Amino acid sequence: MSLGLLIPLSIGMGLIGLAAFIWALNHDQFDDPDGNAQRILMPGNPIHKQRAGEAERTSHTDDDTPRTGL
Repeated sequence: MSLGLLIPLSIGMGLIGLAAFIWALNHDQFDDPDGNAQRILMPGNPIHKQRAGEAERTSHTDDDTPRTGL
């Protein structure tokens, strides 16, 4: 491929990435990322409760006896 095609293509891709970054800044995508990460791990979180229920259901065999071993 010639440089006449690759250079404009790379500049265009860079501009698309810059536009996506600016959009994310303007739409508050970077506000409090640590707080969001901590809220996922809190026990009162509905997602956490749902996953805990799934783990309980999958920890037993069909006859409801606990699995043992590795």
